[in-house]
Amino acid sequence: MEFDTNIPIYVQVIHDIKTEIVSGILSLGDKLPSARELAYKYKINPNTAARIYKELEADQICYTKRGIGTFITEDKDILVEIKKEMASNLLDNFMSGMMQIGYSKEEIITLIQNQDK
Repeated sequence: MEFDTNIPIYVQVIHDIKTEIVSGILSLGDKLPSARELAYKYKINPNTAARIYKELEADQICYTKRGIGTFITEDKDILVEIKKEMASNLLDNFMSGMMQIGYSKEEIITLIQNQDK
């Protein structure tokens, strides 16, 4: 994974994990790699990997069973919320970019409607 130097690494890895969850690569209830394995996979510091899991747990995206490992939540509502949040962020960035190059909301809607025509 190529990291953007303008965004903290742990935020980028969290986004990648969320993307894998909403896209179905990771399923609800799946066991996540250990913090050490996560650090190796992303070539990051083990402390950063531990922070990633701490953040995901704080957001109720995963939970840890002591001595067994870390698992993705089985709560489908959380999956729906993650998907909505990610979609909203994508739309905000898209709209902001389009408006920066001079498009109005109405012009953007027209472009989208005519995209496949």
